[in-house]
Amino acid sequence: MQVNSISRAIASIECDALIVLMPSNFDSLAELATLDQACGRFFSRLQALQPAVFEAGKVSIHFQVVGLSAPRLIIVGCGENAPRESETVFRFAGSGAKRAAEKPMSRVALAMPGVETQLWASGLAGAMTGCVGQDIFRNQKNLYPFESLFAVGELPQAELLRGQILGEGIVLARKLVNLPPNYMYPESFVQHAADVAVTCGLELDVWDELRLRRERCDSLLAVAAGSERPPRLLILRYRGQRECAPVALVGKGVTFDSGGLSLKPSDSMITMKCDMAGAATVLATMQTIARLKIAQPVVGVIGLVENMISGQSYKLGDVLTSRSGKTIEIHNTDAEGRLVLADALNVALEEKPCKIIDLATLTGACVVALGTDIVGLMSNSQDFQQQLEAAAEDVGEWVWPLPMHSHFAEQIKSQVADIKNVGEGRWGGAITAAKFLEEFVNDTPWVHLDIAGPAFYEKPRSHCDAGGSGVMVRTLTKFLESE
Repeated sequence: MQVNSISRAIASIECDALIVLMPSNFDSLAELATLDQACGRFFSRLQALQPAVFEAGKVSIHFQVVGLSAPRLIIVGCGENAPRESETVFRFAGSGAKRAAEKPMSRVALAMPGVETQLWASGLAGAMTGCVGQDIFRNQKNLYPFESLFAVGELPQAELLRGQILGEGIVLARKLVNLPPNYMYPESFVQHAADVAVTCGLELDVWDELRLRRERCDSLLAVAAGSERPPRLLILRYRGQRECAPVALVGKGVTFDSGGLSLKPSDSMITMKCDMAGAATVLATMQTIARLKIAQPVVGVIGLVENMISGQSYKLGDVLTSRSGKTIEIHNTDAEGRLVLADALNVALEEKPCKIIDLATLTGACVVALGTDIVGLMSNSQDFQQQLEAAAEDVGEWVWPLPMHSHFAEQIKSQVADIKNVGEGRWGGAITAAKFLEEFVNDTPWVHLDIAGPAFYEKPRSHCDAGGSGVMVRTLTKFLESE
């Protein structure tokens, strides 16, 4: 998608659809007051007859409005005033774009009068996200991405480029998650990563099954043993503009999770193509920060497996030796993501990072605790935790810290090995999973992001289709830019 700016009167813009973010007090904004006059007081009359059109988040479509060059006008109500928060701009622009994308459109313009310049990147990213659906294999699409998106106004080129880069990063993460498991498996993910590395100038190391055995990644290999698809581990390096220790991003890449011998029921298995959302987020973030040319060096480590069933599957009661040498007793083969991350985190430590962030659709317990819109955040460093919280708040993504008290570690102690891969009973499952991961980061400042809730939308949202959401790409980018 091409993203450009266009600076002229809104009414005169020639395009297939014009999206306008419109507050109820539009007369206070010169651009909208002029637009109202050019359209024969259309908006004033609309406000008198249908004031609900201007309610926050309300989307309405109008055809052949007198005075407009565009044949379709899409109004996104903003409430009383123009939005002033990044997430609101992202969602409002996405909602308008999603309505516009219901029909094929070549040229779409986005007008956001009253929105501050520094929020335009969020609006452009939201619009790029909103017009892309999960209907990858449908002959008749539900949504049709635009060929060109025009930002209405005099905007800095850097802000346009930033919006496009963020949007393309989110769209990449969503696409990877939305690909079905017969298309998305460890080897095919490697090809996507290779494409990104070549395009963005990243270094890429790929560990095949033989290398994984030589590197003693026996925890990861055990999860992969039941599948005919061989595992992979990827190391992506972005050198940055500064000579300093890198930040490590570590992603869980279970491209399909049957649960293994602890087999999931069908209803729980149908969306398990999304169990590699952590890996998708890491790859998308690496693409984004490389294209933005941030100063901070970053390394991405991604563990890729399928968790399937065969005579080779790992079993309940097995004891695995992780790459770090720590032994793990298996009590549940559906708690596999933490086993993959155990070895991936150890690989990341060898890059001598100053900080580590891991991302994983790790536990249903986190969804029970926080719902489907909030990321669980757990850390061994209060300062680091607060930095991630601040970055998330700035871009408008929702995270919430969960306690990491030492007594939770008691629940993962094993009588026959160093630790076991699940806690005791149902309680605190998101935290005991994080305590398991903490065993593999040593003293390095570390944050664990459990994205199990918001990584995959079961139903469409007003601003985004169902399927992969691309959550945390914006937060990680913001954080890494500030390092």
